[in-house]
Amino acid sequence: MLPAAHRLRVSGDFTLVQRRGTRISRPTLILSAFSRPDLPTRVGFSVGKSVGNSVARHSVSRKLRHLVRPHLNDLPSGTQVVVRALPPASQVDSTQLSIDLTEALNELSRKGIKS
Repeated sequence: MLPAAHRLRVSGDFTLVQRRGTRISRPTLILSAFSRPDLPTRVGFSVGKSVGNSVARHSVSRKLRHLVRPHLNDLPSGTQVVVRALPPASQVDSTQLSIDLTEALNELSRKGIKS
């Protein structure tokens, strides 16, 4: 579980990050990041019905939350991140999700974060 202070919860914040942020695509997920230095680093997850039924969606959400937590300290302060799961995310194991997430975060650090 992510600490409450590090969770992105408001719909408007998700929209802002996805529309104006830096976007990185991988086979199982799309990572969007936007810098807001006045706020703490926060992460939100979007797992839509295209990923699968309720059980599959919650399973993917739990895996992603578990995988993101160790990376929180690596992100610059004020980074807002939305991780959107794609349909293949329900078909792969945690190892592949971890690889895709790590690659996306590494590319994000190379590309830079829009503010």
